[in-house]
Amino acid sequence: MTDAAEAIALETAPVPLLEPREGLPPVVVDQAALDAVVTAFAAGTGPVAVDAERASGYRYGQRAYLIQLRRAGAGTALIDPIACPDLSALGAALADTEWVVHAATQDLPCLAEVGMRPQRLFDTELAGRIAGFARVGLGPMTEHVLGYSLAKEHSAVDWSTRPLPEPWLRYAALDVEVLVELRDALEAELAGQQKLDWALEEFAAIAAAPRPAPRVDPWRRTSGLHKIRRRRQLAAVRELWQARDKLAQERDSSPGRVLSDAAIVAAALAMPTTVAALQAVQGFGPRVHRRQLELWLAALDRARAVPEAQLPPAAAPHEGPPPPRAWAEKDPVAAARLAGARAAVTELAERLKLPAENLITPELVRRVCWEPPAEPTAPALAGALRTLGARRWQVELVAPVVAEAFAAALVEPPQ
Repeated sequence: MTDAAEAIALETAPVPLLEPREGLPPVVVDQAALDAVVTAFAAGTGPVAVDAERASGYRYGQRAYLIQLRRAGAGTALIDPIACPDLSALGAALADTEWVVHAATQDLPCLAEVGMRPQRLFDTELAGRIAGFARVGLGPMTEHVLGYSLAKEHSAVDWSTRPLPEPWLRYAALDVEVLVELRDALEAELAGQQKLDWALEEFAAIAAAPRPAPRVDPWRRTSGLHKIRRRRQLAAVRELWQARDKLAQERDSSPGRVLSDAAIVAAALAMPTTVAALQAVQGFGPRVHRRQLELWLAALDRARAVPEAQLPPAAAPHEGPPPPRAWAEKDPVAAARLAGARAAVTELAERLKLPAENLITPELVRRVCWEPPAEPTAPALAGALRTLGARRWQVELVAPVVAEAFAAALVEPPQ
């Protein structure tokens, strides 16, 4: 963020946004109303602001429970995607339109589930990061850039609630009220910093990205898994996680509301063999129904029955370089390259006033440090980074400083 922009942001107190300009629209819950929205938004002009509300922490998965849109000439629309699960016609009507989304990678998967996929987008959260803003949430960005304050007290409510209370709907409508204005101001800020091309390349990459592949061994993301040391106990975590996931899906409930990660880890460490012993484990107390206790105990019994050769490995299967903490022992020269490259990237990011992880993905730096080109010149490193998926603007900035860091590592090898 430029000094001038900082000064402007501090000049006046923010103005609260309390009501949508044209009033609160009714929620679209039937085909006739949806058809009218499609017609109106197809006839609108300029970019379309898009947002989605999920029920994270309440329901299973990340589906959308409310979708908000706003476009010049069309106004604001609030759509219930549970009542109207197929929004492909709306997606088609907006196919040639730039979408303005805040933190696009969070909302695009649930929008794709109902048939809405942008071909072009402007991510105001990512734009804020590249512009160097310290706080990039929608509320702080709207306040600092436009001088409006947004109430955020409903951000973590259960959006699967029906009917949705009017204050929640008002909050949701205001989230897209000035999103296009924020986009325009950020575009001007990025242009002034000569970073607009960087941001546009990032936005294009997000829009073109394929759906992520299913995660391998998702149970390994259980919080507290680092406490588990034995493979049999890892099997217990896996069986409990899978049993919880199945039950959560059946109930359409957040897995954490069915059984906490802490309880899974505690049970895996204790490996109780009876219902009474399981009840003594934290997270399985007297409030847990006996039928559920038997379900969890059955998962532990399955873990005990896994043949030794089929127990999960202590570490997750991993492609690419080893953890950096092991580099000094495995390859001291690579460790020196990594230390130098990290320092160089951090210094460059600070000079450019953007987060280092947005300048270049840390994993790409690790990979090119572990397996560098035979001749680690700037052009060769640029080719390697491009092959790994770095964007053109990132390569142009990062490859030269990484090449210098590699050269220094060769001149001053580790002791």
